[in-house]
Amino acid sequence: MFSIFKKKSPIDKLYKQYEKLMKEAHALSTVDRKASDLKHAEAAKVMTEIDLLKNTTKL
Repeated sequence: MFSIFKKKSPIDKLYKQYEKLMKEAHALSTVDRKASDLKHAEAAKVMTEIDLLKNTTKL
């Protein structure tokens, strides 16, 4: 009921950032391929951060 007051975990925030970057990369893919590749690389870095956080929280 009060989920609007619940704080997001760092992993959730990174997933949101990853989705945003992937959407931007997709939108740029038809206009500017180089910019799209750069956004995709940024998204890949965010995904590695997500993987690192998942692996450290499992321990």
